[in-house]
Amino acid sequence: MRYVAAYLLAVLAGNQSPDASSLEKILNSVGVKVEQANLTKVIDELKGKSIEDLIKEGTSKLATVPSAPAGAPASAASGAPSAKKEEPKKEEKKEESEDEDMGFGLFD
Repeated sequence: MRYVAAYLLAVLAGNQSPDASSLEKILNSVGVKVEQANLTKVIDELKGKSIEDLIKEGTSKLATVPSAPAGAPASAASGAPSAKKEEPKKEEKKEESEDEDMGFGLFD
């Protein structure tokens, strides 16, 4: 994803066909270690393609993805009481010993 983002940044900056060195500069400027195999794959896949067309194509594909789970349980939606009772949680109190603070405080 970081390689695609760098590619898009380069295109937005006016470079319609970014090469590996321009993407490396972008990625190195934010401290990302560049893996040449991934960088080459992204450049090869996007070479000669219009970014605007790819975004339109991707947006149309995302429109077909459902945004809510298909099989939501009816009991959860209706607010019906659950058959399973939740037991109250017992809180264990941890005793502090004087040895834990080693004789001084953080802000003393």
